[in-house]
Amino acid sequence: MAASLAVASSAFSTLYRILAYAFLEVAPQSHLKYVLPVLYVAYVAASHYGAPAFSEFVAVKEESVTIAEKTETNGDVVADVVVSETTAIVPVVESPTLKSALATVLFSIPSPVRALRRANLAINTLLLFAAAEFIFFPYFDTASDVVFTRVGALYPDSAKIVVRYPSTNATENLVRVIWRQADDKTDSDAPWREGPVANLTAQHDWVQTVRLQGLWPTTHYEYRFQDINSTVLPYPSTPIRFHTAPDPRLHSGSYYRFIATSCMTPNFPYSPLGGRRLKGMDLLADYLWPSRPAAASVAVAQNVSETAHNTSAENITAPAAVNTTSSVESVAPTEFMVFLGDFIYADVPAYFGDDKEAYQRLYRRNYNSPSFRKVYERLPIIHTYDDHEIINNYAGQGNASLPPFENATNAFELYNTEANYDSVDEGQYYYDFRYGDAAFFVMDTRKYRSDIFSDDPATHTMLGDKQLTALYNWLGKVNNTAVFKFVVSSVPFTALWTYEGVIDTWAAFPYEKSALLSAFQSVPNLIVLSGDRHEFAAIEFESGDSGHNVLEISTSPLSMFYVPFIRTLKPRSEEVVNKTREEVVLLEDGTQEVIKHVDEIPRENVIRYIAEGNYKWASLEVDTRDYSHPVVRVEIMIDGKPAYHLEVVGKPVKLQSTTSLGALVPQSFKGVLDRIGLKPNKWF
Repeated sequence: MAASLAVASSAFSTLYRILAYAFLEVAPQSHLKYVLPVLYVAYVAASHYGAPAFSEFVAVKEESVTIAEKTETNGDVVADVVVSETTAIVPVVESPTLKSALATVLFSIPSPVRALRRANLAINTLLLFAAAEFIFFPYFDTASDVVFTRVGALYPDSAKIVVRYPSTNATENLVRVIWRQADDKTDSDAPWREGPVANLTAQHDWVQTVRLQGLWPTTHYEYRFQDINSTVLPYPSTPIRFHTAPDPRLHSGSYYRFIATSCMTPNFPYSPLGGRRLKGMDLLADYLWPSRPAAASVAVAQNVSETAHNTSAENITAPAAVNTTSSVESVAPTEFMVFLGDFIYADVPAYFGDDKEAYQRLYRRNYNSPSFRKVYERLPIIHTYDDHEIINNYAGQGNASLPPFENATNAFELYNTEANYDSVDEGQYYYDFRYGDAAFFVMDTRKYRSDIFSDDPATHTMLGDKQLTALYNWLGKVNNTAVFKFVVSSVPFTALWTYEGVIDTWAAFPYEKSALLSAFQSVPNLIVLSGDRHEFAAIEFESGDSGHNVLEISTSPLSMFYVPFIRTLKPRSEEVVNKTREEVVLLEDGTQEVIKHVDEIPRENVIRYIAEGNYKWASLEVDTRDYSHPVVRVEIMIDGKPAYHLEVVGKPVKLQSTTSLGALVPQSFKGVLDRIGLKPNKWF
C-alpha cells in the first residue's frame, strides 16, 4: 500500500507540473485554477502516507546473544549463553549522483533522500504560489491611484483626450487641458492656451474624455494639465504630443503607417512578480521608437518573405526581394493604432463576477502598466471590443440589458469608447473615419450578434439592421472618395478557422457574410483587419470574373498565449468561383487565336499563415503619393522580429475633387506666416 502511494505521489506531481506549466506559460485555461489545487493536495497526501521507493534490497543476517541466569541445585548461579541468528531485509541507500538527483527532482521520482523529497515539495509549492499570484494579482492590484492620459481620435481640426486624475478625500476633481502648437523637433516656445475642463468624479472612476478643438490639419500639438487655480499639475512631467489628421479634402497623397493588433493581458506568459508587465507593448515601443534608428531601419528592411498582391483581382506574384535601400532611406511615420478587441480578459484566468468595479479594475491595471504607458503616451489609439471585454463568446442579441453587458461596457466606454471617433448613430460602438486617402469602418461584432443555436440560420445577424445600413452607406460614400478602404472586425471574416472559429467568427453567420462579401467586392482596394484567433493569417477572397478581390489581415495576440502544435486554419475553402483566363495560340497560318479557359478558384485562399508567437502586430504603410500605383505595405512583427511582408498593389482610384476653401489654404496659419517670412512664435 505504501509503495503504491509513493508511485501515485510521483504521478500526481508529474501531472501537476505539466498542467501548471501549461497554465502559466502556454494557455491559461480557466478550469485549471480548480484542477491545480486538487492535484497539489493529492500529491502532498500521497507523499505523506506513502513510503519512498528503493531500487535494491539486501538480506542482512544478525546474531544476537542472550545471557540467561539460572540457579543450580547447590545454590550456585550459572550463566547460560544462548546464540540466535535473524535475517532482516533492508534497503540499500546510496548517495545519489548528480544525474540521478536531477532526474528525481525533474520527474518527481520517489527518493529515500529527504533533501530530494523536500526539493520536490518546494518546487510544487512554488508552482502553486505562482498560479495563485497569476490568478489573484488582478483582483488585489486595484490600481485605484493610477493617473494617465492618452490621445484617441484625431480629426483635422480636433483631437479627443482621455484623462484620469483621482483626487483624495473628494468626490470630484476639475482638471483643465492647456495646449499649444509644437515644433516637431525642438521644444516649443509658443504660449499655452486654455482648453476644455474635465470634470472628474468618483462616480465615473475619475475618467473623462474631452475634445480639444480649433486645431489645424497635419500639425503637431502638445498638451498638459493644470488645476482650476491655473497651477500646472505634476503629471505628465513632459507635455504629451500628437499630430492632427490631414484634411480629407486635400488629395495630395498619403504616406503614413498605423498598427493593427488585438488581445493582451499582463504577465502572460507568466513571470514571477511581473504582474503589471505587457511584454508585447515593450516590444512594440522598441519597434516604434528604437534606441538605434539606423540599425532598426536595417532590421525592418531584412525581409523574411515579401509577396506582391494586387487588389484588382490579379494573381499573386512570386516572392520578391525587398528593396532595402528605400526601407532605410524613408520610414513612414506611425500615426495611430487600431486595437481590435480583447483589451482586457475579464474571464481569464478567473472571472470575478458581473460587477462594475471588477471590470474597471482591469482597465486601470492595463493603464497602470509601465509597458503600456510607453506606447499610449506617444501613440494615439482607437478601439473596438470583443468577447473578453465581457465574457467568452458573448452574444448580445441586440439587448443592452443582457448581463453582463451593461457593467462590462460601462468600463469600456469610460476608458476606451469615448475616445473613439463619433458614430454616425449616436450611442453606438461602431464608427467610421478618414485618415488621408484611406477610409475606415470599425464594426461592433458583439452587441447585435444573434444566438446562433436558435431560430433559422438565415435570420442570424452579427451586425444588426442599423449597423448594416451604416456599413452599406459607408461603402457607397467611400467608393470614389478614398483610395484604400479598411473594414475592422474584431473576429475574422474568413470561414477557414475551425474549432471555436466555426461558432465565434463570421463563419457562424454565412448568409450575412455572403451578402457583405458581395458588397465588399464591388469596392476597389478593400482590406479587412481582424484579430481574436491568437494567430496570423493573410487571406484572399477571390471575386471571380467580376468585382475586386478582398484581402484580410488577421493579427493577434499582442501579448497573450498561442497554442503550439495544434493548427485550426484550413488552407482554402471548398467553395469555388469561376475565373476566366485567356491564352493566345499561334496557328499554322501565322494568325493568333485567343482561347478562353475557365478555372475553378477557391473562394477563400490562405496566402500566409503563422501560428507561433506570443507577441504579434501588423504595421500597415499606406502610400498613395503615386495615384497610378497606390500601395499598402504590410509588415507582420512576431516576438519583436519581422516575420512576413506583403505589398498590396491597389487599383488607381480617381478621387472626387473639391473646390472647398480647405483645399486652398496651407496646412496651418503658422505655415502661411512662415512662407512670407514672419515668425509668430517670436511675437509673444
